[in-house]
Amino acid sequence: MDSSLNARRRSRELREVAEEPLDVLVVGLGATGAGAALDAASRGLSVAAIDAHDLAFGTSRWSSKMIHGGLRYLAKGQVDVAYESAVERGILLRTTAPHLVSAHPYLMPLTKQVSRRHAALVMSGYRLGDSLRASARTPRRLLPGPTRLNAARTRTLAPVLEGDGLRGALLSWDGRLLDDARLVVALARTAAVRGARVLTRCRALRLTDRGALVRDELTGEEFDVRAKVVINAAGVWAGTLDPEVTLRPSRGTHLVLAPGTLPGLIAGMHVPIPGETSRFALVLPQRDGRVHVGLTDEPVDGPVPDVPEVPEEDVRTLLEVLNGVLETPVTREAVAGAYAGLRPLLAADGRTADISRRHAVLSHDRLVTVVGGKLTTYRRMAEDAVDRAVSSAKLPAGRCRTRKIPLVGAGPRPSGVPHRLAERYGSEAEAVHELVKAYPEEVGLGVTEGELIWSVRHEGALDEGDLLDRRTRIGLVKQDRERALAATREVLDRTGRP
Repeated sequence: MDSSLNARRRSRELREVAEEPLDVLVVGLGATGAGAALDAASRGLSVAAIDAHDLAFGTSRWSSKMIHGGLRYLAKGQVDVAYESAVERGILLRTTAPHLVSAHPYLMPLTKQVSRRHAALVMSGYRLGDSLRASARTPRRLLPGPTRLNAARTRTLAPVLEGDGLRGALLSWDGRLLDDARLVVALARTAAVRGARVLTRCRALRLTDRGALVRDELTGEEFDVRAKVVINAAGVWAGTLDPEVTLRPSRGTHLVLAPGTLPGLIAGMHVPIPGETSRFALVLPQRDGRVHVGLTDEPVDGPVPDVPEVPEEDVRTLLEVLNGVLETPVTREAVAGAYAGLRPLLAADGRTADISRRHAVLSHDRLVTVVGGKLTTYRRMAEDAVDRAVSSAKLPAGRCRTRKIPLVGAGPRPSGVPHRLAERYGSEAEAVHELVKAYPEEVGLGVTEGELIWSVRHEGALDEGDLLDRRTRIGLVKQDRERALAATREVLDRTGRP
């Protein structure tokens, strides 16, 4: 299916959605919305899921790509939140997305600034986290336990660390996504396999107790979608559709360091933030040689932008924390790019860093809004939202089944294909490889024209932004995006741009 056929399929499904009453309409196609569409469809309900932009357009593509067990929540005494995270991490690692989620090592350097008492406290937290892993029945072969390393071993995993006064490091393991946007694409495709209609560039203008007024953003046409219940999973935009919801978004900024900036870094790092006992900056080496450094937690006031800007103050703050543990400081020039995501936190008094990451499901007049939470627990958030939708609209549906539904690509990886394709596409890698062999020209960062064609034919990509910013992540660095733009446009023209 080329992109012109893609567009015709979309037009046909829009007409069907406008003509046929639904059980459930899901608004928002981030991880939670796509997860809700899969959950509802797998229960046998008629479902459509829409987004004003694209799959993973909002917060879901701006994460740290961590699938974590909630260590930070343990430090705050939120054991239930931490346990929920550990359970959901195990489900992703074992069953639903083992092709996209794997274990990754992280070091907390024991520098002169880290007291022995602080180190002991953190190690106690790591051990508690490992106990949650066991309680969640995640086998140790998938997620090893914590340990302490001496200085020499620490420097083999992170040679960039300042050696003077380094006592070693605490080594822990957690789950990690290769690409957060690819998780959302897999969720949406799996929902479509189960019968959900997944429609991008389709904006909900107003929600009612009978459905929603919707606008096709490609044609400007407006129409009514009738549904017995609406699930508002619009993330930081949820309050614009449900006036009874008040959010206080929090900005999380990440830096993208150019390849070669932190040479030899194998493990990720948890770098303690000065003056904080349970907050860390994350240093995350990427497959392409770049390194991501995050994460700020700053309240955001005013209208919510489509794509958040990164203030220079966030860049300075993250570089200061990072440089506090490095032998050779990272300069501003080494920052090739930066991105920020907004967390949809319920409004509360105090710092956004202290607001609980528990999710909330709110309902009235057959409108169910789900907010808060985090990427790791998207499946549980979706389950709770669909449970509430089924109850409020008295829909004939059984219990949630998504704990045991593998996402598209979760089958055995084929042999004889490049490792880069196997870890991005899982069991579909062989089919992708056939396209890559036919269209081997590189667009950027090792991504070929064949992969872009796959995204058009099978992943619903409609334009350059879909391809560069969400189906691949070339667009995280402006210069990389600009270099890839001409070849990407050629692919779209060749496949019949909608």
